[in-house]
Amino acid sequence: MSDLKTIPWIGEKIEVLLNDVGVYAIEDMKKSDPEKLYDDLCDIKASPVDRCVLYVFRYAKYYVSNKQHNPECLKWWNWKD
Repeated sequence: MSDLKTIPWIGEKIEVLLNDVGVYAIEDMKKSDPEKLYDDLCDIKASPVDRCVLYVFRYAKYYVSNKQHNPECLKWWNWKD
């Protein structure tokens, strides 16, 4: 199990998508730009990817970048446009 799965809401499917765009560990996520990850994923898949994936990427970036968390920010659906 990679350390990505220690992030709440990150399961095997999201981990695979993150791996597809070069994110293999929490340290990679800390350095990432969720919007770029999502755009890169759409390019790799050669089609639009569900926007919910972007929201999860935004949430994961917040989670790994902060030691203390606002409970409302721990709900990935609160990261929508």
